[in-house]
Amino acid sequence: MYYIVYSFFFLLSLLPWRALYIISDFIYLILYYIIGYRKEVVMKNLTIAFPEKTEKEKVQIAKQFYHNFIDNFIEVIKLISASKSSIQKRFKADYSILNELYEQGLNTQVHLGHFFNWEYANLSFATYMKAPFVIVYMPISNKAIDKVFYKMRTRMGSKLVAATNFRNEFMPFAKDRFVLVLVGDQNPGNPENAYWVDFFGKKTPIVKGPERGARLNRSAVVMISIHKIKRGYYESKAELLTTNARELPDGEITEKMIRFIERSIRQSPSNYLWSHRRWKFEYDEAKHKHLLVGNKKGSVH
Repeated sequence: MYYIVYSFFFLLSLLPWRALYIISDFIYLILYYIIGYRKEVVMKNLTIAFPEKTEKEKVQIAKQFYHNFIDNFIEVIKLISASKSSIQKRFKADYSILNELYEQGLNTQVHLGHFFNWEYANLSFATYMKAPFVIVYMPISNKAIDKVFYKMRTRMGSKLVAATNFRNEFMPFAKDRFVLVLVGDQNPGNPENAYWVDFFGKKTPIVKGPERGARLNRSAVVMISIHKIKRGYYESKAELLTTNARELPDGEITEKMIRFIERSIRQSPSNYLWSHRRWKFEYDEAKHKHLLVGNKKGSVH
């Protein structure tokens, strides 16, 4: 089954960019106007994040989000066969900060949110890294599709570590210097074992894993954002938070990461993955006050 699926997507990836974006526009019409895929979730998220915006403004953000959302998957198909030069032309970033940290003998942990197109970022960054570029990913339940994605994601040298088997799969990389990449805006499986942070003015639980890992490995921590310049073209910006995660108080890395993600979203609201329930859990002061970070010291919004 894998070879049939891969062959189909590979042949599709050979289509010109313009043809693929025509397909994307057609899917948008079906997904937004006919199926209404998760439209209620998207609008609820936008209402929480941008209470000051009018309904018309939120609908405009939602429509552009759906365009970006579908483009993201269409571009993933193109990345199956896209050349290294084509990827580097369409994704621009300053990669020097990660290589400089490597030359200083430091491990680095990269935190980012669900910004489009993170798959582009993976392939582009991997081509410039001096250290192993290790991506934590969630395996796809469909084995054939998972294998297609795995092949695409590793074609420029990235190393993938499954979140479901992180301890065992990451162990070989932990013995030497590495750049470890995690998406840090994830909802936790258990909100009773999470950091609670203000995210767009609403207290939100965030997984502890990324910060705990950075502190355990004494890693430098770098925040990365991705912004869309125009269709199919992106730029990324990096911000060094610390060269030793253990130097910061517990919870501060997570709080500053969320502040960074929030600023990036405000800059490009439609370039963030709004189709997931960003506020699944309600804050209970009796249960969660001791897990609250940032607000205790008066975080900047």
